[in-house]
Amino acid sequence: MTGTYSKVYLVDDDADLRAATAQWLELAGYQVEVFCDAPSALAKLDPELEGVVVSDIRMPKMDGMEFLARLNRLDPDLPVVLITAHGDVRMAVAAMRQGAYDFLEKPFEPERLLEIIQRASEKRRLVMENRDLRRRLNGSRNIEQRLIGNCPAMRRLHREILDIAATEAPVLIQGETGTGKEVVAHCLHDFGTRHDNRYVAVNCGAIPENMVESELFGHERGAFTGADRRRIGRFEYAQGGTLFLDEIGSMPLPLQVKLLRVLQEREIVRIGSNEPLPIDIRLISASNTDLLAECSAGRFREDLYYRINVVELRVPPLRERGADILLLFDYFVTRAAASYQRPAVSLPPAAANRLMAHNWPGNVRELKNVAERFVLSSLPTANDSRQLRRFVHDGELLFSAGVAAAA
Repeated sequence: MTGTYSKVYLVDDDADLRAATAQWLELAGYQVEVFCDAPSALAKLDPELEGVVVSDIRMPKMDGMEFLARLNRLDPDLPVVLITAHGDVRMAVAAMRQGAYDFLEKPFEPERLLEIIQRASEKRRLVMENRDLRRRLNGSRNIEQRLIGNCPAMRRLHREILDIAATEAPVLIQGETGTGKEVVAHCLHDFGTRHDNRYVAVNCGAIPENMVESELFGHERGAFTGADRRRIGRFEYAQGGTLFLDEIGSMPLPLQVKLLRVLQEREIVRIGSNEPLPIDIRLISASNTDLLAECSAGRFREDLYYRINVVELRVPPLRERGADILLLFDYFVTRAAASYQRPAVSLPPAAANRLMAHNWPGNVRELKNVAERFVLSSLPTANDSRQLRRFVHDGELLFSAGVAAAA
């Protein structure tokens, strides 16, 4: 995580002092968010806070000492600067022992406050960069287990996922059928800040056209024939989490207009209702077709394309991944052998060459199918080399049947 942490969360019940302090900070280039009491601030703050908290000590509802204790439980590394009256200096010193970053005694010079905030912001920046580095190191190990592959294109995809997972940017995943686009979407969710909330996947191509709007946005009871109860749509169900729209290119044009408005306004309206509902989701979309070409053909809205495609990730087809084919085949064979309680028979070199030479139109999904058929069909053990050779060299069995089953 890079960049300057230039946000200050100012908590003070004195409206005049609050307004004056906020103005000083804004003139100095800080973004300031103000709160009149500690409970209001606690409702907004979280452990990923990028900035510094400045708070008065004597406040109604919750004083600065209790506020500090709550913030320490939230994130002990969060810099908290306390503002004290003359009689509260002893209290402020005690607060520093309990984790406050610094304190100021009223009345204070604006330059002194700015100096403290600058140092606190730099400390916060270093803390967050170290956290991000640890998250990346842990994520890089985990993502290689989730999204298997070691070719240059897959290593680049791993880095791109880890780079953007923690952001809120809408992502469009492009790739042929069977390349693993949903695995990529799930990784973006699991390595992001919304991982504790829902991941909701919708296959836009599998929903009847007359049901798409209800599926996405929900409906009220009596909204149409058969609507005998209120239904929560996928957008609402994914509140606070991630919504994955797979094969978004198959979405009907009239619904594309409504989706665009939802993304612009960040709210939905259930069918049969006039009440807008605010939504907070991270949108990830996927397509196995060139959506820009679909825009040129008039089948996909260009304004929607640019709305969902702030970041684009490309998942390479299997035929471009070289030795990853054998790596994945071994992985799927091992899993299938454990699942079906069969021996994981090694693949002879001649069969490995066949795997590498095949074009894999069904991509990873096809390879997985062939690996499972290999495990289930290799009824003879390695000791029965005659039957094993027959299986491995029978191209119709190893490939053609697998292609047909995966198509």
